[in-house]
Amino acid sequence: MNTIGNYAPDFEIPGIDQEVYHLSSYRRKFKAIAVVFMGNDPAVNQYIERLNKIQADFEEQKFTIIGIDSDYRCEPIAQSIEAMRQYAQTQNLNFPYLRDSNQDVARAFKVQVLPTVYLLNSDAVICYQGRIDDCAESIEQVNQHYLRDSIWAILSGRTITKDYVTPVGTEIHWRP
Repeated sequence: MNTIGNYAPDFEIPGIDQEVYHLSSYRRKFKAIAVVFMGNDPAVNQYIERLNKIQADFEEQKFTIIGIDSDYRCEPIAQSIEAMRQYAQTQNLNFPYLRDSNQDVARAFKVQVLPTVYLLNSDAVICYQGRIDDCAESIEQVNQHYLRDSIWAILSGRTITKDYVTPVGTEIHWRP
């Protein structure tokens, strides 16, 4: 579901670092924010190295990634966050990783598959939605760097030429 041009829903959810994250506070600090719905899933794992690289490449230009795990799990939230913390350490995540245990944030963003990226400007308007790039299997075979190109456009004040690319991945698991 294309949400380009809409305001991103605000959220207040916990991170693996035991901090509570508010989207509105990030808007004041950053020119561009990539909200990436992700999880410990093979479709996401293929992109972790690329997401870490994007964060490292753009962080000094007032950009950040916020990773959100909204996938349903039957275990208590404390166990879920501990599993996420271990995943983040194993994957060397260099951006905040948050837990949307009641799935309200995912529903508000209308997420269908993992991974899905929503790139926001400093006004919290969704400027890009979709895939990270066009080849999950191999970075060497990437021809279209959708997220990277969209970040450059926002940071340089240009229009994003391809603002929606249908996400491909694993369907999100919803609460029963």
